[in-house]
Amino acid sequence: MDVNFELLSAILDAYPYQVVFCDRQHIIRYMNKEAHRLYDGRTGIGDSIFSCHNEDSRRKIEAFLARADAGEGEMPEAVNLSKGEREFFTPVRDKEGKVVGYFERHEWYWDLKPLDGKA
Repeated sequence: MDVNFELLSAILDAYPYQVVFCDRQHIIRYMNKEAHRLYDGRTGIGDSIFSCHNEDSRRKIEAFLARADAGEGEMPEAVNLSKGEREFFTPVRDKEGKVVGYFERHEWYWDLKPLDGKA
């Protein structure tokens, strides 16, 4: 089986959380199905990620990108208590290790349960 854009997109669409990938210029280059559903009409492919972020968020994203350039991997961004959601900044590197972009990864934390099913 060849790994191509269609297969990688299907994998990310199976992920139940939104994934928004941006290039180094902060332009949205990919959104999985859940991201399209959540952000439909507010932002999309080809838009700046800053079209839906305030100035404080811009500074944080720029700082995360600088930390990624210095070698850090995925970094926690925020915990949104009202949504029960954790947000992460995840750098994406090329074969040489250079950061080519990043994605925001979200996950809900209120639905975490022990693997044995006991509370």
